[in-house]
Amino acid sequence: MVGENLLGRWPLVGRASHLETFDESLRDPRVRGFIVFGPAGAGKSRLMEECLKRAEAAGLRIGRAVATAAAASIPLGTIAHLLPDEADLSDPVTGFASVARLLSRSGKAPAPMVIGVDDVHLLDTTSAVLLRQLMDIGVIFLLGSVRSGEPPGTAVATLSRGDAVRQVNLVDFERPQVETLLEQVLGGTVGTNTVNQMFTASGGNPLYLRELVIGAVTGGILTCDGELWEMTSGRLPGTRRMTDLIRSRLSAASPEGRDVLEALALCEPLSMAQLTADAEPRTLDELERTGLIVVGRERRRTTVRLAHPLYGEVLRADITAVRRQETLLRHLSLLEKSGARRREDAMRLATYRLATTGTADPALLMRAAALATHTRAYTRALSLLRAVPEEWHDVRYRLLLGKTLYEAGEFGQAETVLSRAGALACDEQETLLVTGMRVQNLVWGLGAAPRTVHEIIEAARRRIASPFGLQVLTVAEAAGHFGLAEFSRSLDLCSRLPLDSGPGPDVMTWLVAATTRSATLAFVGRCEEAVTWARRATSVSAAVDAELYSMTTHEAAHQSILTLALAESGHLAESRAVGEEAYRTLAQSLPSPEQRLLAFQLGRAAWLAGHPGQARRWYAELIRAARPYTAVVLQLALSGLAASAALQGDLKAAEAALAEYDRLTPAVHVPEERLGVAWLHAARGELSHARAVLTEAAREAGERGHVAFESVLLTDLVRLGGACEAAERLAEIAGTTGGRFHRARADLATAWAEGCPDRLLAAAEEMEAIGADLLAAEAAGVAAGILRQAGDSHRARAAALRAQLLAARCEGARTPALATGDSGARLTRRQQEIALLASQGVPSKDIAEQLGISARTVDNHLGRIYMEFGITTRRELNTHLNGVIPTGSRSPGT
Repeated sequence: MVGENLLGRWPLVGRASHLETFDESLRDPRVRGFIVFGPAGAGKSRLMEECLKRAEAAGLRIGRAVATAAAASIPLGTIAHLLPDEADLSDPVTGFASVARLLSRSGKAPAPMVIGVDDVHLLDTTSAVLLRQLMDIGVIFLLGSVRSGEPPGTAVATLSRGDAVRQVNLVDFERPQVETLLEQVLGGTVGTNTVNQMFTASGGNPLYLRELVIGAVTGGILTCDGELWEMTSGRLPGTRRMTDLIRSRLSAASPEGRDVLEALALCEPLSMAQLTADAEPRTLDELERTGLIVVGRERRRTTVRLAHPLYGEVLRADITAVRRQETLLRHLSLLEKSGARRREDAMRLATYRLATTGTADPALLMRAAALATHTRAYTRALSLLRAVPEEWHDVRYRLLLGKTLYEAGEFGQAETVLSRAGALACDEQETLLVTGMRVQNLVWGLGAAPRTVHEIIEAARRRIASPFGLQVLTVAEAAGHFGLAEFSRSLDLCSRLPLDSGPGPDVMTWLVAATTRSATLAFVGRCEEAVTWARRATSVSAAVDAELYSMTTHEAAHQSILTLALAESGHLAESRAVGEEAYRTLAQSLPSPEQRLLAFQLGRAAWLAGHPGQARRWYAELIRAARPYTAVVLQLALSGLAASAALQGDLKAAEAALAEYDRLTPAVHVPEERLGVAWLHAARGELSHARAVLTEAAREAGERGHVAFESVLLTDLVRLGGACEAAERLAEIAGTTGGRFHRARADLATAWAEGCPDRLLAAAEEMEAIGADLLAAEAAGVAAGILRQAGDSHRARAAALRAQLLAARCEGARTPALATGDSGARLTRRQQEIALLASQGVPSKDIAEQLGISARTVDNHLGRIYMEFGITTRRELNTHLNGVIPTGSRSPGT
């Protein structure tokens, strides 16, 4: 399927408005032509072909022609095959008239013939004049394409002039269109990183995008793990066809222009001053006019770049080693003469020196590597660090190397390097820096056992004597306890720190402490406080000097905590907006720990909103990036993916995710991980099992002080028939924490337990305001069923319509509450469970065995269920429940 799509014609994406304009033009008797302008590879020919198909489907005659430079030397050479054989063109005046007469007679109706001409700008003048005459008398309707940026010619002027010819401009795709196209072609969800890489590399050009995808798939670089298409390498190979097309495009440059292009391929962006030191202004003007370079402003400097990212790939592949060295040495000299005053100049100097001489000043290499790490250019940073001589491998070097390895996802190597750095540390500052980084790597990278983390902290404590040093260590300890899901201990440690007075001189330590406090407050239920601290942290982080050495200088790391706090406090729309914006700033580079954490927060926010499709996508992205490791977020993501898939009725995907989860040997787990198991039971109709799982997980969460997890688990217990058991505890949580979301959950549980339609509708309204669409839909649906049973048909219809509209936002979510609520019947919890199992064709004997009751009791319940629904068979029962619970695989209870 994928191979056929890749090698065949791609779907037409993002051109609907142009097709509508063509259809309108074809119907309008005043319009004689439709011409498509656009850059090479923008999809002009593809759009024209679709237009011709639509014209033919409308019963019109069609013809096709492609203008070429070779055919342009022969009058009528491009369209000769479209002209009637009887036409005598020896005399242009009478010949043109005879062509018009013959073409008109050849049709069965007076409707014009639609003629498509690709590359009108290459058409010879005679053909253009003839086509224009035929257009003007209504014999033909011209459909043409013109490549943007070509010198204006007679043919284009002749055929495009006047109001009778409609013109449209094709532009390269924006990112959303690239994502849509990739998912249509590949037949599945495509990872955010991959979409960004494809969009950036192709520049949105449809032709280049197609060749990049073909090259990546056939080269085994773009693969699917069953949930997500993702790149396994940072380099996109493309195809020979793409390379040939780009080489042809670059061949338009003069020899002097080629020198400029090669310099940009190796060193871009370059300032205008740097380029004019070697190139004449007219050369740069020529390159800009032909669309090979772009000139822009960066702060106070005029900069020049290649017009397309792929130009650099092709140019670099064609540059000889001697030419490469000569170019780099020249620009190294120019950079040194200019004083290399800009921050990024350190990376340039170090890179150029290594490439040309194989060595560079160690201090320069260290500074350049730190900048590369900060900009997430991890491959470059590691290359620079590995060039540092061994005698420079002190604690500072190892700390930077360990940090870079951690952010690049090489957690095992990072622990080796950081462990050695800890042994070499000789003062408090070095000990504190190494300990903080090592704890972070062990917790969030390797998923180490709590005992290991505690031993490292205690070892550091024995080496710290100053009050300030002990405070910094307390921050590292609090962060470690948070990562180990020991929230109460983490919050206790944070409360000992003087955070209220502001960051002070040690901004980095304050930021770690503030974000740790915010995240911990969110998970213990103190949501509004969590939002306040997260906002303070993001505000401080945004003002931090980017060169300060710490992962916490990345504002996105703090926005991840704000995403969490906003979701827990009941601001789901803002939570997702903040998280998605932060994720976009990170997704241009290799996956980093902060990016993985953001993906988890976004997946969880989507789950809380009741949008299982979006949640599943975010969890799949996280799993793909984190799969080699066993940190706690991987466990939560697998469980979240299983729950999301089960909610959509995809039992196979849910079972696969839980099977992978079961193969992990985590050192730490949190109770919310049981959601996947619970919802798989629910999707199978095994509601008793699901409730048992949720009840036990909620009990554990309560004992460990995981209020946020407990609240979510108890709310799902309500949805699966356990409102009476959960309502009291949810009310206690709401009374203690006071958070809006916690109050809404408590109100929902109470209304559900009491069977009060008015309170259920009020709860639905509040959940909708929070952004929890699925909870709102379920509450309204249950209220509709109760009102229907009470004979209040008018209000029941209104509530049912509201539930239907809310459920439409929930990406195919299938829950028992939606199923039985839509049916209009009022069932007991036992009857609901039996109804769901029976609707899947499970025999009474098997239902009885699962539920621990007799087959006769099952049949008695079924009889009452049939009476409620006014039906007589299980097939009708399945129809009444609208297929909400799938009839997929049924394996033993998980």
